[in-house]
Amino acid sequence: MTTDLLCASGTVHWIGAGLSTGSGLAALCDTAERVRLWHRTESRAADALGRLGLAGRAEPRAYTLPALAAELAPGDVVVSMLPAPEHAPLLAACVRLGAHFACSSYVSPAVLDQVPAAEKAGVVVLTEAGLDPGIDHLFAHALVARARETIGDETPASYTLTSYCGGVPAVPNDFTYCFSWAPAGVLGALRSPARYIEGGAETVADRPWEATRRHVVDGETFEVYPNRDSVPFVAQYGLPQAWTPRTFVRGTLRLEGWLRAWDGVFEELKRGDDARITALAHELAAAYPTTDDDRDRVVLAVSLDVRAGAGRTWAGGYLLDLVGDARESAMARCVSRTLALGVRHVLDGSLPPGLNRAAGTAARSEQWLSELARDGVEFALRVDQ
Repeated sequence: MTTDLLCASGTVHWIGAGLSTGSGLAALCDTAERVRLWHRTESRAADALGRLGLAGRAEPRAYTLPALAAELAPGDVVVSMLPAPEHAPLLAACVRLGAHFACSSYVSPAVLDQVPAAEKAGVVVLTEAGLDPGIDHLFAHALVARARETIGDETPASYTLTSYCGGVPAVPNDFTYCFSWAPAGVLGALRSPARYIEGGAETVADRPWEATRRHVVDGETFEVYPNRDSVPFVAQYGLPQAWTPRTFVRGTLRLEGWLRAWDGVFEELKRGDDARITALAHELAAAYPTTDDDRDRVVLAVSLDVRAGAGRTWAGGYLLDLVGDARESAMARCVSRTLALGVRHVLDGSLPPGLNRAAGTAARSEQWLSELARDGVEFALRVDQ
């Protein structure tokens, strides 16, 4: 039995105005009937709207969960730019009050637990709809679909799929990095083991930076390392069972020289002193912030190489390489415009109730990529057959 979709009301509640909130919010002001920006205080929300050129186009609000719940109506869309641990209680309120939910974060177990109730209520839960995760999924689904057309699902083959993404300074500094999101999150990710496939076998890097290697993208050398758990994405990307992975890794991209420049940070991480690492995060934030005068650069490179018998091969890749400008950072452009695109599809009723990621199918990936290109998110496809 399929649950009927709860029709969208046309009102969007965008929660948070941090570094990843950019022109996507402006796009929603053009699309939605009403937009409310929720921030720590109403004055901060108003200031953020002023910086974004949206004064008078969205309503500023002071965020608390009870305050938001008091204004939620059935069919409203809640967009969370809050840290991932805050998504589950926010989603619970959305399900209870019949509001749709969208974020750019990975699906957490706490969010996944609420998906059956959301589906039963006719509520859309849109996740992984930013840059990484988000655009990387779109690229991967589109590449896999093209390769399947050429090779065939039943043909035995081996493949390599790599997906690397990074936000780096457009003008390199001695640290090769400026923090565009919380340093504690960056350090925490480095402390988390990474699982991926290398040489046809599952591999775990307890210290992901120790698996760093050189990676050439469009003639430029970067340093890349695995992060999180890549293995579940083999199924999520719809790779045929007849194909065997040689390499399958999703990871982080950094400028050349990063491993050397961060050597002192890695020594701190090895010691594992939580209090010291918390202090280090504050020190790094102060020493290497992203300021209004800085320009960031986002590089996302996704490649697929499939080899079947009798010399049959397919290889291709997507490359997104953007630099921020005075109006907004490249990171904000990529995250907020992708998320806003997903919200527009919630508003127009084209996403079903329950769990949705940015790319559920190859067809949706192609559609979203075309729409993102029209929205000013530029990227290039390379196919070598």
